[in-house]
Parts: sequence; structure tokens; C-alpha cells
Amino acid sequence: MNKKRKGSDPNNLLYKAFLTLKDADESYRFLADLCADVELGSIEQRFEVARLLRSGLSYNDILARTGASSATISRVNRSLTSGTGAYEMVFSRLEEDSE
Repeated sequence: MNKKRKGSDPNNLLYKAFLTLKDADESYRFLADLCADVELGSIEQRFEVARLLRSGLSYNDILARTGASSATISRVNRSLTSGTGAYEMVFSRLEEDSE
């Protein structure tokens, strides 16, 4: 899949900046500087929702664990099932790294 957001350019310097980060600490520090606290919290929550959806948890269980709204859970689920495939790519790579 090769979907991109309307008006976004994958060659934008922002996306290339992520490639310069060497570890999780650098990634956290960059995102903490780039995003407001609430934005970073939302990104972290959406990633956790995606992980839990992928593991087969129900919307109600995810709501109870994360506090995410049903709209957020639904939006993340749409991205998992018909997005660009990046969630699956990242989760697969994380699993490979943990082996």
C-alpha cells in the first residue's frame, strides 16, 4: 500500500529527520520537543491501541486499559485494516528485534 496524507510530502525534511535518530531515547527527546505534551500522549495512546487491537483485545477491554475513546479505537482500527500498512511493518520489526 502506498497511501499518503493529502498535502503531505514523504520527502519532507521532517520525515528524514526521524532517520537520523539512533535510539529510543533520541526518538523520545525529539518527539517531546516537537509535540505538545497532549499530542505526544495521544500518539502514545494510539500506538498502544493499535498494539492491543492487533493482539485481539475487544474495544471495551482497550477502552478500560487505555482510556481511549471509541472513536479513537475505531480510527486506529481503520488504519490497521486499510491504512498504509506501516503499523504492521513496525510491529513485525519490533517482534523480530525482540527475538
